[in-house]
Amino acid sequence: MSSSTTSVHADNAKPSACELQAKLKKRLGKIKKKILVMSGKGGVGKSSTAVNLALALAQDGYSVGLLDIDLHGPSIPKMLGLADSQLKNGKEGLQPVEYLHNLKVISVGFLLGSEEDALIWRGPAKTNLIQQFLRDVEWGDLDFLVVDCPPGTGDEPLTAVQTLLGDDQSSGAVIVTTPQEVALLDVQKSITFCRSLEMPVIGVIENMSGFVCPKCGEIVDIFKSGGGQKVAERMKAPFLGKIPMDPAMVMAGDSGKPYLAVQSDTEASETYRKIAATLMQRNNK
Repeated sequence: MSSSTTSVHADNAKPSACELQAKLKKRLGKIKKKILVMSGKGGVGKSSTAVNLALALAQDGYSVGLLDIDLHGPSIPKMLGLADSQLKNGKEGLQPVEYLHNLKVISVGFLLGSEEDALIWRGPAKTNLIQQFLRDVEWGDLDFLVVDCPPGTGDEPLTAVQTLLGDDQSSGAVIVTTPQEVALLDVQKSITFCRSLEMPVIGVIENMSGFVCPKCGEIVDIFKSGGGQKVAERMKAPFLGKIPMDPAMVMAGDSGKPYLAVQSDTEASETYRKIAATLMQRNNK
C-alpha cells in the first residue's frame, strides 16, 4: 500500500499545514452539499443506499461525487462495475473515476492491488487518507458529495464530519437501519453521534423493510417493519422511508449494475427517488 498511497499526491513537494488547509477549503468550496450515509452496524445495506441515492441524484441532472470511506470493506467499485478501474493523477490532483459524466467516484478499492487485499491501518493513517481524498482529488464543481461511511462511530465518520461539514447546516447525515431490535439500538447511537458533533440528521431510512416476493410481488415482513420509523419518532429525527428487500437488489450489486440503473418502476426504486427528492429540496435551501 505504501506505493499506492503516495500516488494520491500530484507531486513530491511537501506543502505546509496552512497550504494544505487552504487547498482543502478551496476544494470543499466547490461542493454545495455533503451527504454522509451512515449506519450503526454492518449488513444493513448502507453502501447500496449510498450508490442508489447518488445515482438518483445524477439521473436527475445533478453533478454528484461518491466518496467511499469504508476503508476496510470498500464495496462501491464492485457495485458500480468499476473494480478494474485505477486512479490517475491530473494537472491539479487525483482524477476520480467516472461512472457517468456527472457521477464521479473515489474509493480506496481503486488503490488496492486486488479485491482480496486488506487494508491494515491504524487511525492516523486512515484519517490522513480521507483528508487526501477530499483535498487532493479533482472533484470540480459538485451539487452533492455522497459519502459512504463504514459502520459505527469511529475514526472514519468522525474524520469525515470534522473535515466536511463545518457550519454547513444544509448538509448532514442519512442513517440506514433495518427493522430488527439489534439494528435499532445501534441507529440511536448514530443519531447521538451526529448530534454530539452538531451535524444535522437529514433522516432515517428503514432498509430491508419486508421482502418482495419475486413471483407475486407481495411484501412479507420477514424482519418486522416499522421499527426504523418508531426510532426516528422517538429520537425526533425525520423518517425518510422504507425500502423493501428485493432479490433484484442483490443481483444488481453483484453484477456491477446499480439497482436504479436496471429497475425503474418498483417500490424500492420509487422510495429511493423520493428520498433523493428530499435531498434535492434541501439543496435549494
